[in-house]
Amino acid sequence: MKIFYSPTSPYSNKVRMAAHYAGLSTENVLTDTNGNPQDLIASNPFGKILTLVTSEGKAIYDSRVIMQFIDRETKGKLYPRNAEKRTDVELLEALCDGICDCLLAIVYEKRFHPPERSTSPGSTGSGKRPAAASTSSTPTCRRPVPSCMPVTSRSRPCCAISNFVSPANGRRAALKLKNWPQKFEKFFPDYAQFKV
Repeated sequence: MKIFYSPTSPYSNKVRMAAHYAGLSTENVLTDTNGNPQDLIASNPFGKILTLVTSEGKAIYDSRVIMQFIDRETKGKLYPRNAEKRTDVELLEALCDGICDCLLAIVYEKRFHPPERSTSPGSTGSGKRPAAASTSSTPTCRRPVPSCMPVTSRSRPCCAISNFVSPANGRRAALKLKNWPQKFEKFFPDYAQFKV
């Protein structure tokens, strides 16, 4: 089983950490999408990471689809079996994915637009959404447990949202989020090998 990944992709790291945690043996293939790698293009119609290719040659892409695949392959090591708890974890995973999407949009805007065409992160839709998401009433994982693995692996990128949170709309939530990486590292000691 192969995972085509980039170490700077939060989605790649989420899946690689989850596979490692669940004990799923994978070959991690460092991939530069700028070079139009043929193995990746043949496996994913979008020609982008993140892509998992099974030992039978079946390509699976999109981090949430891959997470569900890993959970099935490892007989439920990632998500809770209880339907309500599983929905809560899936909602939290979607929230973290959305926050990462917004933060990546901000990074790409700064990287690819000249300063005179860039906007300040807090003034645009992409900049305001992470702050709104951080104070959302979406269910949360109170502690690092296996069922929260899909979410905890995103805690570092999500900590950046604290820069967008004002005292009036959730400074306490931002402080809790800042402390999450230390809790996660205690729960998942192998985290150090996935840090960029």
